[in-house]
Amino acid sequence: MADYFTDSSALVKRYVSEVGSAWMAGLFDPSLGNEIFVAAITGVEIVAAIARRARGGAITTADAASICSQLRSDWVSEYQVVEVNDLLLQQAMSLAEVHGLRGYDAVQLAAGCQLNQLSVRSGLSPVVFVSADNELNAAATNEGLVVDNPNLHP
Repeated sequence: MADYFTDSSALVKRYVSEVGSAWMAGLFDPSLGNEIFVAAITGVEIVAAIARRARGGAITTADAASICSQLRSDWVSEYQVVEVNDLLLQQAMSLAEVHGLRGYDAVQLAAGCQLNQLSVRSGLSPVVFVSADNELNAAATNEGLVVDNPNLHP
């Protein structure tokens, strides 16, 4: 059993077949007992990515609707949602400044950092930060997080 914090670039692979999708699906194997944490903004980012793919013709409108419906169902039953609050946003601003991150990437990193700090302070294992974004992963590593990239698991 392990705890994973997944950003949208990793979690979208659960819904759209691409490099790393099989590995991401494996994290959800019930026999492993993994806990999957996501920032509250992750759902919005995934829906936006799916809608863009549908508008660009990479997937059908029907497939996009089905994926978004599945995400909404999974959202309430399979993910532990890290809420975005003032403290998290303050940390995200600092991380954006230090690492030159895009806005939502800084929020993702702040959520992962806060979750990891809580876990370690509670005497639990570190949380694994999962992202397919190399820049974000570099920043997470610099912040002391354990990082994994689904793109490295074809």
